[in-house]
Amino acid sequence: MTVIPQGKTAPPPSRAARPARPRVGEARLDAFASHRRTVIPLGPLTLLTGGSGSGKSTALRGYEALARLAAGDQLEEVFPDPAAWVPEWAGADAQGRRGFRLGCTVDGPAGRVRLDLAVQAEPALRIVGERLADHEGTLLSTALRDPRRATVQAAWHTAGTVPVTRAPFPGDRLGTALLPLRVAGTTDGELRVLAAAEQVVVALRSVFVCDPLPERMRAAVQAGDGRLTSDCGNLAEVLDRTRTLCARRHARLVAGADTGCVGPVTGLSAERLADGTVRARMDRGPGRGTPLGRLGDGELRYLGLTLALLTGSQAMASDPHTEVPSAMQAVTVLADGLDRNLDTRQIRELLTLAAAVCAGGHTRLLGTVGEAAADAAREAAGVTVVDLAP
Repeated sequence: MTVIPQGKTAPPPSRAARPARPRVGEARLDAFASHRRTVIPLGPLTLLTGGSGSGKSTALRGYEALARLAAGDQLEEVFPDPAAWVPEWAGADAQGRRGFRLGCTVDGPAGRVRLDLAVQAEPALRIVGERLADHEGTLLSTALRDPRRATVQAAWHTAGTVPVTRAPFPGDRLGTALLPLRVAGTTDGELRVLAAAEQVVVALRSVFVCDPLPERMRAAVQAGDGRLTSDCGNLAEVLDRTRTLCARRHARLVAGADTGCVGPVTGLSAERLADGTVRARMDRGPGRGTPLGRLGDGELRYLGLTLALLTGSQAMASDPHTEVPSAMQAVTVLADGLDRNLDTRQIRELLTLAAAVCAGGHTRLLGTVGEAAADAAREAAGVTVVDLAP
């Protein structure tokens, strides 16, 4: 599959066909680093591939940035080096301003909702334009009116005695994420705005960046809250938690380890050491076992990715939308270099597991892979492969 060129938005799905759980259907990198008018379709399991310099990792960074802004993070926290995301071909205007643009489309109970964002990187970092729209028209728009102020002028649909409400919004936060705090919801128009904003926020903000680091996974760890970290360095602690709290999920993890690791695997356990730390162990049969610290890098990365797919948002060190019922939520796992250190068999097994997990609707996966893994993915059911042109 190739990148869809930018063009007209597809017609919205009928009300009966709308998904009950909000989901990001496409990411747009209109002018973001090396990307220009790039539209990336997103399914439950999407893998980005392409040659060096094609922008695979950049696309993941763009998605992560939108997720963090939807979670309420400030602009400078999301883009500490904003000039790095300004396209080289983007020249400055008469006032010396340069920036970047990105956005997404989210399908859900409110229909198809589009978010577009324009960020000024130079001379000062700020949001200079934001637009939230559904198939009927614009719901929220912001614009920079006075560069001397730290705010933008926001206008949102009301459809009451006053058709549009205007107010200043901070220029360092996503306006869409602020709408539930600013809009009363007393008119049909305001309810429409709130439904669209909440759909975008719910779909975006539950993100888990997963990059298992074998060197951190080998050591014993201090016991904590049992929530999986991005580097999977506390894998031993999480194994101890899943083994006691969710036997079904733990059994799936053991089965995944048995197919992806060398030799038989009959169990995964964690033992408490005298110093109070926890060390993970792979059981090989009666009286036999291997400390996870002895496994190779590929096996450890495979285990970390498998654990992330099976863990669920409530056991991840991420930011679930606690105000929304869990049945409406889906965590999106971002995995740059999904195939790193994995052999062909591990890639195949991981894709099979990922497709099965993502089909359930509570977990989505967006990753980057090389050409060999992309070829294997094209033959797998339930996988969308997006080929980015350099």
